[in-house]
Amino acid sequence: MARFNLVLYPDAVLRQQAEEVQNIDGKVHDLVKAMQEIMYKYRGIGLAAPQVGYLQRIIIADTGDGLLTLINPEIVQKEGKERNEEGCLSLPDIHVNVTRNAEILVRGLDLNGKQRELELMGLMARVVQHEIDHLNGRLIIDYANTVERLKMAEQLEKLEKRFKFKAL
Repeated sequence: MARFNLVLYPDAVLRQQAEEVQNIDGKVHDLVKAMQEIMYKYRGIGLAAPQVGYLQRIIIADTGDGLLTLINPEIVQKEGKERNEEGCLSLPDIHVNVTRNAEILVRGLDLNGKQRELELMGLMARVVQHEIDHLNGRLIIDYANTVERLKMAEQLEKLEKRFKFKAL
């Protein structure tokens, strides 16, 4: 099995568009298992495949009611707005107020290739939208206003320096 690690900002993979999964095979199952291990290890509640370096449209989430795995997820309906603070495993110590849809209808495949359609609200709706953003190369820092950007500038600079040091 391939080795998987959590990808941190500013790694370029976090800004790329993930590709649709064409075949749910052993590699996909291994990737999802590794994603679960990483998400739980870092005490996250959601993770997208690009966050472990793979540009595949796969997300997982667990807000306390069990693990949700969605392959090729898409939001087909949305309703209402809510603003709340979010963090991200790929952006440690960064928090941003993000406005998201309060309720969504999401469609995707499970690990058996079965089509699922789920009505989500509250925290799970927020997490799924956050993870789908990752599949499209969007990060929570993209939602930050000017004041939030100024407050997080130092933390982002530390992450950028750490990334450059690791690249040497």
